Amino acid sequence: MLSVDRGRYRLRHAEAGLLTAVRARELGRRGVVVGDRVAVVGDLAGGPDALARIVRIEPRTSLLRRTPDDSDPVERAVVANAEVLVVVTALADPVPRPRLVDRCLVAAYDGGLVPVLCLTKRDLADPAELIALYEPLGVEAIVTGPGTDDAGVELLRQRLAGRTSVLFGQSGVGKSTLVNRLVPDAFRAVGEVTGVGKGRHTSSSAVALPLPGGGTVVDTPGIRSFGLGAVTAERVLAAFPDLAEGAQLCPPGCTHLDGVVGCALDGWAEQGRASDARLVSLRRLLAALAAQDE
Repeated sequence: MLSVDRGRYRLRHAEAGLLTAVRARELGRRGVVVGDRVAVVGDLAGGPDALARIVRIEPRTSLLRRTPDDSDPVERAVVANAEVLVVVTALADPVPRPRLVDRCLVAAYDGGLVPVLCLTKRDLADPAELIALYEPLGVEAIVTGPGTDDAGVELLRQRLAGRTSVLFGQSGVGKSTLVNRLVPDAFRAVGEVTGVGKGRHTSSSAVALPLPGGGTVVDTPGIRSFGLGAVTAERVLAAFPDLAEGAQLCPPGCTHLDGVVGCALDGWAEQGRASDARLVSLRRLLAALAAQDE
């Protein structure tokens, strides 16, 4: 699935090429999102008036989800079957928002995606502080600048080659500019996959674009917040096997947050079973999950 727009789904068929489809009634309320692999029937001619029907959604290997806010438990699927979540944040203008980055990382761990941190606008600020903040999590940080042949952009291109990746970030961090550097033909490609014949510079909906040399990058609209109302601490903890083992010694209902009486993770780290930095990082993510306000 390449794009979704007002009940019309743009997809690439193995034999028929680009198609426009609608969702069949037998799917019920189950939503179809960018990245889904689907079965279609009906008109596969692919002409301007041709409409196929989506009759089945194949099992998903991963699912990036968010909720409108923390108090809403209804998950909204964003992208399916992606392998990498690239969290894009500027080093300045706008100022970095680590809490928002933390929430995106929680969603990546929960959804089965590998997170990568992309720090843009290297010419405006030193990336060392942000890199150090996420180093204990094992999250790779790639720093990019404005140069035409920027080494950071090339490194990111190499990391994403042959894989399906999603770019997420707040408005103004340079995400669309980054997409256009990764996919030089992005303007034309957007028009092709949406069927409108005209590209756009700033994303208004998720759209999957082919990377030169193989792979797919999904550009998403800029965000202001990332609701985690449907994510549980257990699902986040599962992404940290070195700490999840120690958490089994905690009393029932333990939140594993800093200062919680009876939490076994403090002793686990003191025994050298996990690093203090990893524990601090996990607790920061759990605190982001527990917070009710962005």
